[in-house]
Amino acid sequence: MAGSAFQARKAHGYSMQTTTTLKENPITFELTEDQSLIEEMVREMAEKEFAPRAAEVDQKHRFPRENWDLLAASDLCGLPFPEEYGGAGLDHMTYAIVVEELAKACATTSVMYSAHVSLTATPVYIFGTEEQRNRILRPMCSGEKMGAFCLSEPGTGSDSAAATCMADDKGDYFLLNGSKNWITNGIEADWYLIIAQTDLAKRHKGLVAIMVEKGSEGFTFGKLEDKLGIRGSSTCQVIFEDTKVPKANMLGEMGDGFKVAMVTLDGGRIGIAAQAVGIAQGAWNHAYKYSRERQAFGKYIGDLQAIQHMLADMQTEIDAARLLTYHASLAQDRGDKFTTEAAHAKLFAAEVAMRSTVKCVQIFGGYGYVTDYPAERYMRDAKITEIYEGTSEIQRLVIASNLLKGN
Repeated sequence: MAGSAFQARKAHGYSMQTTTTLKENPITFELTEDQSLIEEMVREMAEKEFAPRAAEVDQKHRFPRENWDLLAASDLCGLPFPEEYGGAGLDHMTYAIVVEELAKACATTSVMYSAHVSLTATPVYIFGTEEQRNRILRPMCSGEKMGAFCLSEPGTGSDSAAATCMADDKGDYFLLNGSKNWITNGIEADWYLIIAQTDLAKRHKGLVAIMVEKGSEGFTFGKLEDKLGIRGSSTCQVIFEDTKVPKANMLGEMGDGFKVAMVTLDGGRIGIAAQAVGIAQGAWNHAYKYSRERQAFGKYIGDLQAIQHMLADMQTEIDAARLLTYHASLAQDRGDKFTTEAAHAKLFAAEVAMRSTVKCVQIFGGYGYVTDYPAERYMRDAKITEIYEGTSEIQRLVIASNLLKGN
């Protein structure tokens, strides 16, 4: 732990004192003492600090910068990266636990966090040089700098190889022209990972991955999107007009952009699976509490068999989704190929989130349809998990492709 961040965390009352070494148990998925302590710390923080303002963040479409600052002060922004780069040196299962706890309280905060860690900082760590890790990753681990991942374009959708945002090779720099859509952390980020094309005829073989810093000449933003859910997340189009980017900011080699994107998305899908589990569990928690307070037909609605069956189905599926997410996280920590495991987790957890949040609204009845209660927000937030980091249809293609190849 970085000393200053640890002291800041203690000052806020969130202590992460650990005494054991993190271990993996792929059979029982039993949390280690450290993982349990971190889970408890983040849950306390999220319930006390993030949950009370989640509705206001949603209603006002407000980016909760104060939430980011507290995550940074709690030494969480570089959680799965080595201490030598300013990270916490923990594992990806712990990271999944953190994302879930954030999503239970505020889905906006969880996606802000996961886009930074999974989609931007992780590829810098995996594909970056030592110089890039120290120059770019280190301030991202401290939370001084926030990251954003830029892959989708107005006309490409799920076909990443069809990118038309051009990076013209000018020797020691690229000249970037084009745009990217649906960028999480939008105008709030400091570093943007851009997957751009050097030669349209080469499709995926012509892609490069380059880090672009906010404030670069010719780098501007489109309007903030008015979204169904995760409405506090800053989501916008980014636009490049003759933006000069040093070759020193390229991750990997020329033509590695597609590989960088696919490896990044594998890890990102675990983050979204954890987010989906958190949204589903948060919705269940509210539905359960309401079922013990609301009375109808002379009894609490939680005593009615129809409600009991919904709660039972919801929790069974949530537990299964969580185990799939842990399974994928452990495969990632072991260094195994985890593409299929990540797709399994993301597909199932996202669809569980939708089913569970719809049931939550049903349990609340008419109150579930109004903004006075959180049920409808959880349902709106859940939908995006079936879309970003690869739609559910894409996850099925990934799974089927690997099954048919025998992987």
